[in-house]
Amino acid sequence: MTTPDTATSASKARTWRYRVVPYLLIAPAIVYLAMFFAYPMYEGLVLAVYDDDALLPIRDEPNLGASEVSKIPQGTALAIVDRSSQEVVGDGSADALTDPWYEVTAEDPSGSPVSGWVSGARIRVRDEDATGAPVSGTVRPRLAATSDPLTDVHESPNDRSEVIGKLEQRAPVEINEVALLEVWFQVRPADDPAAAAGWAPSRFLQVFEDGERGRVHRGTDGEFTTAFIGRMIDDRFFGPAVRTTLLLMVLIIPAQFVLAMVMALVVHARTRLSTGFLYAFSLPIGMSDLAAGILFFSIFTGNGLLNSILDGLGIIDGPYAFLTADTVGWIIFAIVLAELWRATSIVMVILVAGLQAIPDETLEAAELFGASYFQRVRHIMLPLLRPSIQVALILRTILAFQVFAVVIALGGGDVVTVLANESYRQYFGLRNNNVASAYAVFILMLSMASAFFYLRAVRSEPETRPT
Repeated sequence: MTTPDTATSASKARTWRYRVVPYLLIAPAIVYLAMFFAYPMYEGLVLAVYDDDALLPIRDEPNLGASEVSKIPQGTALAIVDRSSQEVVGDGSADALTDPWYEVTAEDPSGSPVSGWVSGARIRVRDEDATGAPVSGTVRPRLAATSDPLTDVHESPNDRSEVIGKLEQRAPVEINEVALLEVWFQVRPADDPAAAAGWAPSRFLQVFEDGERGRVHRGTDGEFTTAFIGRMIDDRFFGPAVRTTLLLMVLIIPAQFVLAMVMALVVHARTRLSTGFLYAFSLPIGMSDLAAGILFFSIFTGNGLLNSILDGLGIIDGPYAFLTADTVGWIIFAIVLAELWRATSIVMVILVAGLQAIPDETLEAAELFGASYFQRVRHIMLPLLRPSIQVALILRTILAFQVFAVVIALGGGDVVTVLANESYRQYFGLRNNNVASAYAVFILMLSMASAFFYLRAVRSEPETRPT
């Protein structure tokens, strides 16, 4: 027998499950959005406004573990104060300026044996083994009259390590081991002589031929910057790309909506041929952007369908070049036609789905009260279609901002360009990943702004009623 307490507990358990289950269903969607939407968007935004190589730290000692003196911006002109050699650290040796050091055994000026490390600049290699490794040599003479004629022998392969002996000029040496060291430079900004000098590895510097000047080639520390956005705006293709993208939107979206609405009404009429019209109208959805562009390119070529028709009608005497640098208007016209043919079906399918949701009783009642077909379309169908129209306009506008392959196929991407093409050009052609990301973020912002506009401008009736 079920007691009241047991029934209450069971009711609470069911209530708890009803409250928790929706959140369990939402959890996979949140994980999906975080992994495949939020994180990529965050990375794209960071790439557009953050420069990983903006600053180069210089240190008080030629050692990566030493304290930082300051940070110098990338591209800064430098005055070189001193140089030193240190063991190669990390994976930057391919870009590094290196010095060989030799572990040698020889006799000092007093005839006592000495063994230690000598800079490769002070040793002339005389003999090598079968593998090409040096085995013997002599100490190079110093040509400057003021230079110390003796060469220092160090305890370790480092010119700042302890000096444990001296070698005379031209003294024979046995070479036991070779160490390859990276050159470090003590530098300071060339335009600020009072700035503190610090050490930096050669892999991050460009040293000029005189050995006294250079510049920061790349940094190891980053900072937020608007430089990439500035480079995007200053790009000579930015203005034409924005104008062409907006022009295509103005030309395509209204015409596409009208055509899609007519097609949807034809399908919704439920005539014998409605199903056939639906299949025919939907066929372009299965064609890719590039394929549609190539198809219309073949129509506008010298031997294409358009020239054949015009020539057959006697309108032209010979093939006319429609898609050239001197006929930008024709290229725009071809792009508009290709996009209308390819993507109108997407809008049509959304509108057909919205029309199918309108109750037949509503339309029959309007017809019973004497409303004509066009009155039913204007006063009943269009208001009830607002949610579908909203979705269709948002989707089509976003796709218009992303138009790319059709433009490449018909205009080559140079004569007529759009924002998506410029993002591709910066990424693949110029290898400017940050500027390409700035273009992508700009497209994203335009898409979000247009979506917000449609959400506010095309609202359904319940949303517009005052509360």
